[in-house]
Amino acid sequence: MTEFLQHMINMLILGSTYALLGIGLTLIFGIMRVVNFAHGELYAFGAYFVYFVAVMLGFNFFLALLFAIVAGCLLGALIEFVLLRPMRGADIDTTMLIMIGAMIVMQNLEQYVWGGVAKSVSTPFPETPLTIGPFSVSWLRLFVFFAALALIGVSYFLINRTKLGKAMRATFQDTDTASLMGVNIQAIYMATFAIGSALAAAAGALLGPVYVISPQMGNIASLKAFAIVILGGLGSIGGATIGGFILAFAEEMGAGYISSGYRDAMGFLIIIAVLLFKPTGLFARSERIG
Repeated sequence: MTEFLQHMINMLILGSTYALLGIGLTLIFGIMRVVNFAHGELYAFGAYFVYFVAVMLGFNFFLALLFAIVAGCLLGALIEFVLLRPMRGADIDTTMLIMIGAMIVMQNLEQYVWGGVAKSVSTPFPETPLTIGPFSVSWLRLFVFFAALALIGVSYFLINRTKLGKAMRATFQDTDTASLMGVNIQAIYMATFAIGSALAAAAGALLGPVYVISPQMGNIASLKAFAIVILGGLGSIGGATIGGFILAFAEEMGAGYISSGYRDAMGFLIIIAVLLFKPTGLFARSERIG
């Protein structure tokens, strides 16, 4: 029982960052109908940016996290303006190819700039874990959990309680009607991609110091982000959040009770089952009208 509860603690910490990945991806697809294959590279960008600011420039670790999120937001806005805006109205296959190209370019740039050797980020947290009875968790992972929860809360507030969020939800429901009602669709698309990119960069910035940072880290992050969106249902912010925790639970149970080598496989087995019995996802929202 103690071992199971320890795995549950690990699941909550990992699931909170997975939820950030899933929310960002489902926002972009739900509103823009763009399959963002570069989402994992934005995750890696956030991790590398923390390394650059905290280790190479010597800035405070917490400031480095904030700068990484802002940088991810700006990079997302740039990608939307340079790559996606000229292709507005193109079919989904064309935009998929564009984003695959962006993914390849970003990954190779990371390897060219930082090399193939993995990087690590030192943090101000003590090495000694927090121990409560039979359970223990590192202070860094505890910080990652609460920081991710705070970002999820900010995302929900932005989508459900602000004028920008209302415009984004209107665009999701019916782009043409939203445009007729005065919504600047171009600005909403840029804001959507920027916010989704910022959330991916935030997940990378938080998890980068927990593990190691490498140019290939974006590959598995992309797969997991798509897995989360499939689990939760396209266009469902709540579904993406819950899907992140479901995927983390499957990975922890697979690693803890079968083999650590099956950590990733267990999550994708659940996805296959979901696709077989509920192809729209567990918490799919209704399709938009437009």
